[in-house]
Amino acid sequence: MRFNVIFATVKPDISDRIVDAAKNAGATGATIIPARGTGTREAKTFFGLTLEARTDIILFLVEEHITKDILDVIGSSGEFHKPGTGIAFVLPVENVIGLESQMASFKEKVRDQYF
Repeated sequence: MRFNVIFATVKPDISDRIVDAAKNAGATGATIIPARGTGTREAKTFFGLTLEARTDIILFLVEEHITKDILDVIGSSGEFHKPGTGIAFVLPVENVIGLESQMASFKEKVRDQYF
């Protein structure tokens, strides 16, 4: 079984919407990490204090064959076509441990899909 990790950086107010959409598309869960971001625009200042944009990094460990579907759902539910709403990308995962309890379910899904 092969896996990918999808990284999505989004504004915190839409994290739940994106996770719910990804789960409906086949993701089994997500990890949300609060972060700060910077981009092409300078950070705003207020009385000399820099205000940096808060962001969430959402990680999805997904089966390779459903990666594209989940990535598409993340983009549409997060409205990534609008500037400044989010970025998502995929990296291959070479090895995974800790999924033993879910492996039977993964194998059953794959078997049902292809046989």
